[in-house]
Amino acid sequence: MARMQLVELDAWFRDIMRIADLEGIDPSLNGIQVTRRNSEVSRIAFAVDACMETFRRAVEQGADMLLVHHGIFWGRESRLTGAHYQRIRYLVENDLALYAVHLPLDMHPEFGNNAAMAAALRLREVRPFGTYKGQQIGCSGLLPEAQSIEEIAQTLFGGTEQTLGVLPFGPRRIQSVGLVSGGAPLEVEQAIGEHLDLYVTGDAAHQVYHRAMETGINVIFGGHYLTETWGVRLLGERVARESDLETLFIDVPTGL
Repeated sequence: MARMQLVELDAWFRDIMRIADLEGIDPSLNGIQVTRRNSEVSRIAFAVDACMETFRRAVEQGADMLLVHHGIFWGRESRLTGAHYQRIRYLVENDLALYAVHLPLDMHPEFGNNAAMAAALRLREVRPFGTYKGQQIGCSGLLPEAQSIEEIAQTLFGGTEQTLGVLPFGPRRIQSVGLVSGGAPLEVEQAIGEHLDLYVTGDAAHQVYHRAMETGINVIFGGHYLTETWGVRLLGERVARESDLETLFIDVPTGL
């Protein structure tokens, strides 16, 4: 079975994900969050969230390392008590390394969450979109053929019923689309400013409803989870292609 040193994997991920470039705006402690006693890794699990459910499944399936989009540290120290302590204790006792990649995985032009959704829609003329602290973390582009909001929701999320909500207040046949995965409902203002037909994000927000209606834009709230499975899946596929390491995806949907 092929093996790689954890420090080598860290260097590889840091290089392709531009982690150092985003340290000034992303407080998510990207990189190794919990190390392991055995410095070698042969099987990597990929998931959206660092939680006990994904930890248990990773251990059950023989993973040495779990790479997630949402880690367990968010820019400030946390007391090692309660659930936080139990999570770290479980990782240490089972020798499971935890690796987190937050904003770099949202905005990566090849296998980021937004780039992957753009590819699924076969968008043309794709360009950066969605400014956050001076960085454009999403993307926008044009559909090869105009589509309905239902067709787009089907392609991205398996149908409108799988989403948190759909606001069909723009053109019935959609040509231009803006994408910002995760928690960016208020960035609809940037889509309005660019006169896009549709804005797609994860989280929903009450105040967006009337703003979208009054400005005539379509919005899909795809759900935080469903908009952020794309990147970890693609990153896992990249690791499998470029190394002999075993990879697996752990799906723990939240419905949100």
